[in-house]
Amino acid sequence: MSSRPPLRPLDDAMADLLARARPLAGAEEVATYEADARVLAEDLVSPLQVPPQDNSSMDGYAVRSAEIADEGVVLPVSQRIAAGQAGTPLQPGTVARIFTGAPVPQGADAIVMQEDVEAAGDDVRILRVPDAGQWIRRSGEDVQRGAVILQRGHRLGPASCGLAAGIGRDRVRVAPRPKVALFSTGDELVMPGTVPPEQMQPGAIYNSNRFFLRQLLVRCGCEVSDLGIVPDQREATVAALRSAASAHDLILTSGGVSVGEEDHIKPAVQQLGSLDLWQIAMKPGKPFAYGTVGDAHFIGLPGNPVSSFVTFLLLVRPFLLQLQGASQLQPVAIRLPAHFDWKRPDKRREFLRVRRDAGGGLELFQNQSSGVLTSTVWADGLVDVPAGQTIARGDLVRFLPLAELLA
Repeated sequence: MSSRPPLRPLDDAMADLLARARPLAGAEEVATYEADARVLAEDLVSPLQVPPQDNSSMDGYAVRSAEIADEGVVLPVSQRIAAGQAGTPLQPGTVARIFTGAPVPQGADAIVMQEDVEAAGDDVRILRVPDAGQWIRRSGEDVQRGAVILQRGHRLGPASCGLAAGIGRDRVRVAPRPKVALFSTGDELVMPGTVPPEQMQPGAIYNSNRFFLRQLLVRCGCEVSDLGIVPDQREATVAALRSAASAHDLILTSGGVSVGEEDHIKPAVQQLGSLDLWQIAMKPGKPFAYGTVGDAHFIGLPGNPVSSFVTFLLLVRPFLLQLQGASQLQPVAIRLPAHFDWKRPDKRREFLRVRRDAGGGLELFQNQSSGVLTSTVWADGLVDVPAGQTIARGDLVRFLPLAELLA
């Protein structure tokens, strides 16, 4: 009997996955208002300056600074300029009442805040000598005409959608959404709402994986087809895979990729296509699988909820972003001190659920079992522990923020 192949190192498996995740062909145009989490398929070039002209960053008075050499100078107000209005050139020896966002009139070179003046009839007394240029936003200080403000491959977020709108783009070209078929396997799985807790049969569990996986797929910009729960039967598994492959870019399953007699996903994928990657030297998440079924990619996640959650974040998320041509696939690890001891080194690379504490370090969730989903809610990040390594309190460790992995 041949021995099993060695577990694949995580970095090796990641490189293999990304090499197979060729960006999807084509692009589509969508409203910028609806473009959050989509990946740009074009460079965005600004046709204008932002701001378009010098404008005031304060409510106050536009002045010629050279005319105010001392505190207490009194000058008449010659005009009033609100945002959206065009003033006239500032007459020498006068000031202009101006409001935040209003264009600075020709001839003025500073804004005096209204808190630094005192009304004197139709005149104002300047209580503080201004510096040239103060409280003026210069034309183009945010965006220069002709500048590439966002590059192809940028994954849009709220701020970048606003930036695109700021140069007049009401629509943008983005990569197509990956079409993902999602299903779970396991006769023990029950959907919430179908059976009340007090009537659950021995061995039955509610299908939590289906809920968080769908939400993670949506956050990654995918179009999701939820195919439900497939029974632990070889024929049913083959039929579900064959049907899903015909209309999707990726089939994502949870459970059934281990080596038990009721784990049918692995042989079913091999029957219909190929299984190119199986079992990774990571904890949690060893029974991860990648292959193809027809023209569709296949990824099989472990059934244990934490294993499924972590492998999605570390492997599936960058795979999906690569399919969309995203330029940034991985979060930046932060070095932070461990405020715990970890004396149980593992042969596999391990990802511990932790959160930052008031002392600027990381505290550990005490139960690191792959079945304890509460750890993923409590945590705000993962500590990446190399294989065979222990951690002593005070050691600097690689921290991966969940805020970035869940974005």
